[in-house]
Amino acid sequence: MSEAQAVRQMVLPLRWRAAQGQKDFYVSEANRDAVTFLDGWAQWPIPAALLIGPAGSGKTHLAAIFARRSYARLWDDADRTSSEEALFHAWNAAMDERRPLLMTARSAPGDWNLGLADLKSRLAATPRVFIRAPDDALLEAVFLKQWRDRGIEAPADFTHYVLSRMERSFEGLQRTVEALDRAALAAQRPLSIPLAREVFVDLNLEG
Repeated sequence: MSEAQAVRQMVLPLRWRAAQGQKDFYVSEANRDAVTFLDGWAQWPIPAALLIGPAGSGKTHLAAIFARRSYARLWDDADRTSSEEALFHAWNAAMDERRPLLMTARSAPGDWNLGLADLKSRLAATPRVFIRAPDDALLEAVFLKQWRDRGIEAPADFTHYVLSRMERSFEGLQRTVEALDRAALAAQRPLSIPLAREVFVDLNLEG
């Protein structure tokens, strides 16, 4: 790919949509327990569960795959719901209809500061599974996917440079990708180590 083509690729996709297919989801030690738990949904003690993990960990992606396979209802970001009563009714509906309800959240319900006592008690009894801190393989897979979702194939040397210097968390990865994307778009430059070095200086990270 020429530099002109790479720049054009960087500039055009101002609005992008994340790929949510099963082939786009990378299983590693960090999320294997969650995948196994969702695969065994027919053995859940009740038809509701919580998928808990940090921002950018792939909760929504994994939940979407699960919903297509099990005809489940999803409630994304349950820890930040605007209506505790609506979530309460959704939980009850799952029990009545025996249709799975999968809720995603960044933390366990005990940290949600809920006001509705009946919802608290139901969530306390709801099975939950966690996506753990990312290992190296998962960080790389998520990093590359974030760029593919934008229609970009990140160069190998650029990928290695960024992953070896960025904060090693899902949230850190997401912030880094967004900062790099903004910088590339603003300067109309392709992804490169010099670009990453400049962004890391701005982020007060070692470049």
